[in-house]
Amino acid sequence: MFTINFAKVAEKRLSWPWASTTRYVFGGKQMWGYPKFIKREDLEKSEHLKDDSFTIRCDIAVIHDICTKQTSAPKFVFVPPPELNQHLGDLLKTEKGADVVFEVGGERIAAHRCVPASRSPVFSAELFGVMKEGDTASVIHIDDLEAQVFKELLYFAYTDSLREAKEEEEDIMCQHLLVAADRYNMERLKLICEEKLCKYIDAGSVPTILALAEQYHYNGLKKACFDFLSCPAHRRAVVATEGFQNLCKSFPSLVMELIAMPSPP
Repeated sequence: MFTINFAKVAEKRLSWPWASTTRYVFGGKQMWGYPKFIKREDLEKSEHLKDDSFTIRCDIAVIHDICTKQTSAPKFVFVPPPELNQHLGDLLKTEKGADVVFEVGGERIAAHRCVPASRSPVFSAELFGVMKEGDTASVIHIDDLEAQVFKELLYFAYTDSLREAKEEEEDIMCQHLLVAADRYNMERLKLICEEKLCKYIDAGSVPTILALAEQYHYNGLKKACFDFLSCPAHRRAVVATEGFQNLCKSFPSLVMELIAMPSPP
C-alpha cells in the first residue's frame, strides 16, 4: 500500500489509512496516470507551492512478503579475487626454488628465471638463450641499473603491480623504471610509469620528463608536457630553469617545437 501527499501533509499524519488504501502492483497498468488531478488555480493558491516548486512525499508499506524480479541467478558461492600475484610475490620474497642470480649495483638478487622470461622477450633471451641452457648456477650481471630499480622491475614482473612509494620518491622511481621497462620491452610497465609521471609535471620537473619522453618516444607523456607548457605563465617559469638550458643543448629540435607551439586564444 502507499500514500502520496504534499510533504507537510504527510508529516502531520499519525497513522496509515489502512481501510481506504488500495492495493497496487507497481509496474502494472493501473499505475498509468492518476484519476484525479488538482486544478492549476488551486495549486497556485496552495500553501505547498513555494517559489514555483513543491515537495511530494510517497510512503510505501509492504503488507506481505515481497518478491522482486531477479536479474541474475542467486549467489550461493563467493569466489575470492585472484591470488596468483600475491603467491608469486611471496615466492620472490622468500627466494624459494630460485635458479638464477642477478648482480646489480653490488647486490645479488635471486629469482626464478621462468617468471621474468615469461614477462619480457629480453629476459627470455638472456635467461634461456643457447649459452644459458642447463646453466642453473648462472649469474647475470646488470651494469646500468640501480639495485632498487631492478628490484622494483622484478617485483612488477612477478606481481604485475608496483609497490606503494612515498609521493616524493615515486616520480624519480618512475623515471628510472621507465628506462628499465624500455630496455626490457615491458609494455604495460611503460604505460603505468608514463601515466604516473603525467601527474608530476610542473615547472621544475617538465624539462627532465620531456627529455625522457623525447628520448624514448613516449608520445603520451610528451603530449602531457606540451599541454602543461601551452600556458604562457608555465612556459616563462620553465625557461628560467637550469633544466631548460640543458634541454636546449640536448634536444634543440624539441625546443623548436615548443617555440612553434601556438599560444592559446
